[in-house]
Amino acid sequence: MAARLRWGGRRPLSTPHHFLHLLHLLLFHFSLVRGSVNDGPLEFEDIMPDNPRDYDKMAPPKGGDDPTTVLVHVTVMSLDSIDESSMTYAADIFFAQSWKDWRLRLPDNMTHEYRLLPVAWLKDIWRPDSFFKNAKAVTFQEMTIPNHYLWLYQDNTILYMVKLTLVLSCAMNFQVYPHDTQECHMKIESLSHTTDDLVFIWEPEVPLVVDKNIELPQLDLVKKFTGDCTQVYSTGNFTCLEIVFTFKRRLGYYLFHTYIPTCLIVIMSWISFWIRPEAVPARVTLGVTSLLTLSTQHANSQKSLPPVSYIKAIDVFMSSCTVFVFFSLMEYALVNVVLGDVPEEPDPLRRVRSRALLHVTPHQFDNINTIASPSTAAPANGMSPLEMLGPGSCPAHLPSPQHMINGPMYSGVQHPAMAHSTVQHTVNFGLPPPPPPPPLGPAKKQNHRRRRERAILIDRVSRILFPTSFTVLNVIYWSVFYIEWF
Repeated sequence: MAARLRWGGRRPLSTPHHFLHLLHLLLFHFSLVRGSVNDGPLEFEDIMPDNPRDYDKMAPPKGGDDPTTVLVHVTVMSLDSIDESSMTYAADIFFAQSWKDWRLRLPDNMTHEYRLLPVAWLKDIWRPDSFFKNAKAVTFQEMTIPNHYLWLYQDNTILYMVKLTLVLSCAMNFQVYPHDTQECHMKIESLSHTTDDLVFIWEPEVPLVVDKNIELPQLDLVKKFTGDCTQVYSTGNFTCLEIVFTFKRRLGYYLFHTYIPTCLIVIMSWISFWIRPEAVPARVTLGVTSLLTLSTQHANSQKSLPPVSYIKAIDVFMSSCTVFVFFSLMEYALVNVVLGDVPEEPDPLRRVRSRALLHVTPHQFDNINTIASPSTAAPANGMSPLEMLGPGSCPAHLPSPQHMINGPMYSGVQHPAMAHSTVQHTVNFGLPPPPPPPPLGPAKKQNHRRRRERAILIDRVSRILFPTSFTVLNVIYWSVFYIEWF
């Protein structure tokens, strides 16, 4: 009893039990040491079958007659550089493919769910021959390390993940531009295996992930979904998967840079309706300037678009505005025709001089030049040419009503020779005075007044007709495309 109390109430171990306990401890320690050794780096031969000739890297790992199934997952990190002129867009993605290759041998120390394999082994094992069908350029990221990895799971599933930058083509339709909605695709297809050997399937749980922080300058990403694009070729059916992005264009940029400035140019052309019809330079300059500015505005709205043969929504609006400005210019042409020639009160003195000059002979022009020239030498009597034209030396200078018509009368103290124009005085030598111009009759004044009232009436009607028509055009245009946009 004393011995049992000394051991705490427990029976001492016998010799055979003590030996078995030590043996278990040794075996456990040996297994730990062996596992630590086997957890070292793998060799390619560690995953190959016992007979390497049994593995064909060109043949997909089919399970009987069923084709090999490859699960596909895409994570879209960014969408940018949507170019309407080249009909392309850029995307940064993580592209994941997973498949089962039952021919591979699992490592002996497969203690975790998966094992990271060297990516270089992809050249020596089978992998899907997928490619991006509508890609124009594919860039593989290599900074700071090559952006791809290869995993091997315990159920012989292989996962290959790679980061790519893609430039993809996107067939766009601009018939309702800039109220358009575009659909851009990303197609993944098998290059050499038909659907009898290989089938792509979207990951059942999470096939597609798109970053919520994607922001585009002129477009909104309103929808994205996955689909199947398997197509029949002359050589067979090739499996294909696609992602569809739906973009809706924002109108803010075009409202402030195209629509509002264009409407202001059209309204500016209507200012000519408030300018009097006789102001020809002002009204013509305003109409032509508005027309040329609108043509430049229309050309700027087409810069970012490819040259297409069909009519776009913005073409309808810009062409309608151009027609309004052109009609405002034609309206003044009509006003000018209705107004007719504007009669002017003639200047009697100007008409007398012009008629008198028509009857001057070459000899008389020589006399005019001789008298008017300051360098002419004085004659023998000592009188200057201007003094010879004074009242005492001019036989034709008579104080009569006829002389008053032929030359102006001056008041005040003047030189006698400067009492009338030298040219007039010389022209009147031997010529009868021309008759005064006939005054403008009351009938012509009344006709002109009637024509002007008609021209002003056309301007008054245009002040109402043009803004009303332009308002109706805008209501119809925005009603149609507002419904189309929403």
